[in-house]
Amino acid sequence: MDRRSPQGLSGRIPLAVIVVDGAGLVSHWSTGARRLFGRTREEAVGRTALDLLPVGGVLDESADGGAHPAGTAYAPRDALGPDLETSLAGDSSYPTAGRARLHDRSGTGRDGSHSAVDVLWWAYPLVGPGPERLLVLAADAATAAAGSGCVETSPDQPYERIAPGFALHTEFPGSEQLAKQLPEILPSMNPLESARIVAQVLELGYPVLEISQHDRVPVTPDWGVPRRAERQARRRAAEEAAAADPGSVAAEDMAPDLEYAAVREHLEFLNEVSRRIGTSLDLARTIEEVSAAVVPRFTDVAGTYLREQVLAGEGFPDGPPDVTTMWYRVAVEHTDEPGRWDDVVPVGESMPFPAQTPFFQCMTTGEPVLVPRISEQMGNAIAAQFPKRDISPLINNRSMLVVPLKARDVVLGFMILLRHRERPVFNDMDRVTGAELAARAGLVLDNARMYTYQENVADTLQDSMLPHIAPRMPGCDVATRYLPGTRLGRVGGDWFDTIKLPGSRLALVVGDVMGHGLNSAAMMGQFRTAVQTMAGLDMPPAHLLRNLDDLAQRLGEQYLATCLYAVYDPVESELLIANAGHIPPVLVRAADGRSELLDVPTGAPLGVGGVPFETVRVPVAPGDRLVLCTDGLVEVRGQDIGTGLAALCESAAHPAASMDDACDTIIRALNPRGGRKDDVALLMARLNGIPRQDVRAWELEPDPREVARARALVRETLLGWDLAEISETAELLVGEVVTNAVRHTGTRRIGLRLVRAGALLCEVADDDQAVPVLLNAGPDDEGGRGLRIVSRLAREWGTSRSARGKSVWFEQPLPDRRGR
Repeated sequence: MDRRSPQGLSGRIPLAVIVVDGAGLVSHWSTGARRLFGRTREEAVGRTALDLLPVGGVLDESADGGAHPAGTAYAPRDALGPDLETSLAGDSSYPTAGRARLHDRSGTGRDGSHSAVDVLWWAYPLVGPGPERLLVLAADAATAAAGSGCVETSPDQPYERIAPGFALHTEFPGSEQLAKQLPEILPSMNPLESARIVAQVLELGYPVLEISQHDRVPVTPDWGVPRRAERQARRRAAEEAAAADPGSVAAEDMAPDLEYAAVREHLEFLNEVSRRIGTSLDLARTIEEVSAAVVPRFTDVAGTYLREQVLAGEGFPDGPPDVTTMWYRVAVEHTDEPGRWDDVVPVGESMPFPAQTPFFQCMTTGEPVLVPRISEQMGNAIAAQFPKRDISPLINNRSMLVVPLKARDVVLGFMILLRHRERPVFNDMDRVTGAELAARAGLVLDNARMYTYQENVADTLQDSMLPHIAPRMPGCDVATRYLPGTRLGRVGGDWFDTIKLPGSRLALVVGDVMGHGLNSAAMMGQFRTAVQTMAGLDMPPAHLLRNLDDLAQRLGEQYLATCLYAVYDPVESELLIANAGHIPPVLVRAADGRSELLDVPTGAPLGVGGVPFETVRVPVAPGDRLVLCTDGLVEVRGQDIGTGLAALCESAAHPAASMDDACDTIIRALNPRGGRKDDVALLMARLNGIPRQDVRAWELEPDPREVARARALVRETLLGWDLAEISETAELLVGEVVTNAVRHTGTRRIGLRLVRAGALLCEVADDDQAVPVLLNAGPDDEGGRGLRIVSRLAREWGTSRSARGKSVWFEQPLPDRRGR
């Protein structure tokens, strides 16, 4: 390699590959080992590794750089952890590396001379079910220096800058291609055993040579992230100090600390996971982020279970869970073949966990549970606790770590992590890493749970305050839409309502409380209740808004709202409208499909005070459509509201198959690309009207004899409308209501009206201001039973005051003749 070549390029260095079993005997001896150590494979396999690799010590470098005689032991310098003898003896549980002098037991070197060979070596402890326990890689330092072409070879410092290490953090072009060739260094081994050994080497790090100015030339590539600059600076400072005063720097200061590297790797993994999770307050998205972060880097299988109440955004009882607690399987991420887990442990299943399982132990104690290797006996015992399915093939001979997902000492769920038998088992460091990962994920999940809970509370409050409006009413069809906004939460103060009024009339209301959040929703509920109460008094629109404005001022300065109140009379085919600071309504004419903004005086918002309100009378025709909405639908930041109103008129005039389709057309047309910031309330009413031939009205004298006449009029009218099936009940109810009016009226006549519009509506009006109420009539009482009969036989009934007295009305369903 030329010194001017970019860093990270590799040279080809012959490697000796030796595998040692648990008894210290050589089980694999490569061609490179024969070349380096002078022993054939037949001579080496089955012999003690210490006999074949006689290492007298690691090299020390003298001030003059001279060679030392063979057999001399030197102080360790380039070793990582224990020396090679310790590794060969099986006393090391960490990967080690070093630079040592190899002594030929025969007394002659490979060239026949009595000399030692400088060897760069790496030792990897192996774990798993196989007999292999140590992998040793070695290379001739002289060959490495010659092959690299970038080692300083001055007489006073020969090879002094060559040091072996582990490439846990290297940036190296072409690493993926080299990684695929790594199994070729074990050509004579079983493919499964070779794959197991290679997988562990990949986990621990590839060997590298640090040569010249700390250039790193990987023999094989490594996964991971670049080594931190501070560690490089520390090593550089230590080498400079060693060059000035060799006795001042300890060997451990010069050697890389693999344990430190492993800890750093775990911390970097946790840091990376923390960056990847928590990007959303959606529970499902958070679970997906956690699963994708741990598979396959940390584990091969990750199953996540949460309490059902967590998913629903609800609270749950205090204390640890028990065998009755239901757990919902929200995700299963794995590297197995597709479909293997889906049939046995499908996502979306709820189940309790038996007490005699590691999962129950984790959820009750709130501590991780580590099972280094699940034996077949243990796996079958665990599977026996789940009688519906056999999970033993999925867990047997695997390493398992169960970590709790908890926040504020409350267990929200847990994760089951499994590693394939070919990978290293979970150890104590993995247990700590898994616990820290679960703690961070649990905090994110708890935040999402609390957000979901608060959102559910707000939505419940909002839904409870929005009315459930029937799509069909006498002389009118209604469709509504409410869309929550995104600014400061989903809850706002927009509302709509429809209120039945005497005389078959209908009040249409749309309002908008200024502000957002729960306070605005609560104010909206108060305004809506006040409107319903005052509408029941049959106030004119302007008078109602005047009283509502006074109420808002008494409640407080923060009570500000806009409101549009319209009364539709389907018999007279007219609208009475008053406006309190709201955007004007749109009327779509049925005759020509033309839409227009109604010219209604705007007035001031409710709560301002001192501004009069005005009622406007608008004649309408059957089939006309009235569109009422809040400003969140037409108002876009940076755009004049007139543009939004023009778009509203255009979209409202678009023909549609139904009222719901017409509402959807408006929403799609006016929804801004950036999303709505404010909530939206939309009410559309098709003003069908009631034909004159479906209305009958009479005036009765305040005389008891008029009760019989009222019954006769009702009977005759219903026979003419072909409603003889309901005539008897209608006569009885009309008789009771008219009798009550005759008894309590003054000098004015009594009004009786029948309306056929989806149901039979009967109204009786008199000049008495006292509203009748239900009474408990005793056996000896002469009266008090009339309204009880009406309440029992009528589908719906009610009373209301008016400026001239009161009105009592009831409804009867029309006969169902669809089967005729």
